Amino acid sequence: MIYNIAIYLYMLGVVIASLFDRKVRKMWRGERDAFRLLREKVDPDARYLWFHAASLGEFEQGRPIMERLRQLHPEYKILLTFFSPSGYEVRKNYEGADIICYLPLDTPFNALRFLRLVRPVMAFFIKYEFWYNYLHILKHRNIPVYSVSSIFRPEQIFFRWYARRYARVLRCFTHFYVQNETSRQLLEKIGITAVTVSGDTRFDRVLHIKDQSKHLDIVESFVRNASHVFVAGSSWEPDEQIFIPYFNGKEGWKMVIAPHVIGEEHLRQIASMSQGKVVRYSQTTIQEAADADVLIIDCFGLLSSIYHYGDVAYVGGGFGVGIHNVLEAAVWGIPVLFGPNNKRFAEAQDLLECGGGYEIDGAEHFQAIMNRFISYPSHLDNAGRAAADYVKGKSGATELILSDLSLD
Repeated sequence: MIYNIAIYLYMLGVVIASLFDRKVRKMWRGERDAFRLLREKVDPDARYLWFHAASLGEFEQGRPIMERLRQLHPEYKILLTFFSPSGYEVRKNYEGADIICYLPLDTPFNALRFLRLVRPVMAFFIKYEFWYNYLHILKHRNIPVYSVSSIFRPEQIFFRWYARRYARVLRCFTHFYVQNETSRQLLEKIGITAVTVSGDTRFDRVLHIKDQSKHLDIVESFVRNASHVFVAGSSWEPDEQIFIPYFNGKEGWKMVIAPHVIGEEHLRQIASMSQGKVVRYSQTTIQEAADADVLIIDCFGLLSSIYHYGDVAYVGGGFGVGIHNVLEAAVWGIPVLFGPNNKRFAEAQDLLECGGGYEIDGAEHFQAIMNRFISYPSHLDNAGRAAADYVKGKSGATELILSDLSLD
């Protein structure tokens, strides 16, 4: 079969690439080690719910369901698998799952061996995960399989005339919980009707993050004497070259910058571009932060809570490979600005439409939008309210999905 030939060729490519790339080497070693880990940790008397996420973003989409199932059905154990090191390495110690490992590559032998070890009673594949051999064996064994927060587009291979045979893999799913009506209609055109438009579980996740947000003494001291605060999250150099000059010497405004890359050279570059007193989060005190003009966040894990202190947010990546998470900012009821590479991100497009988000194409455009916010406070308030209403209005996917599941 063409798919299996492609998988074996991909495996050969991974083996070769692992000789030169550290990230690929981690993934290859993790996949090979998965069977040993499963033999050691799988409880033969337990019933497992299996969640598979390609990477960190998909994990965040599956997380609300995992945590609610853990709460509602503690009699089940949870197996969480990743494909990418960027997911596994960050979440390998996640306490919400009983076993966490890489998913061995989707060869017929690996799929059989994996499922014989785990024997899940239910499986959840998050967003874009469609592994042919795993899915066919699950279907053959009558194990319910759900696609969560999936989204489909006309250009995907499933809807091409030449890929009708491969598209049969979608019939292995018990039910699809898709993000939008377009996805439902596309699936219906190829005869798949077990579909519910549930929305995206990420909205539930960011609302939960907001409820669990941290109070950060240094940040609170920093913003205390500011009239307004600008928070830049996951910024890259092209982003920083746009917003930092605007706020240099801007009376009444303070700036928090949480760069995507936390490296010494990059941090020094940000500081050199900024005027006034600049402090780093890990190196300052509450007293020093109070007198600073710019606070650089030089550690991970704080950004979602830091947006709480902002009046305007900027989310980076839009002048590169694509914008980062805009929902973590929007949930706090502040307008979100971002660069032009946002077309593939439905939540960014929705924020633009509802007035809670703004695309900027350069320094002059950024200046014009900020000047309008400053000159017309009501415009700033309305934009923030639109962002918050958008996130709240899109929540509820987790409970809708859970209400459909049948667990003994």
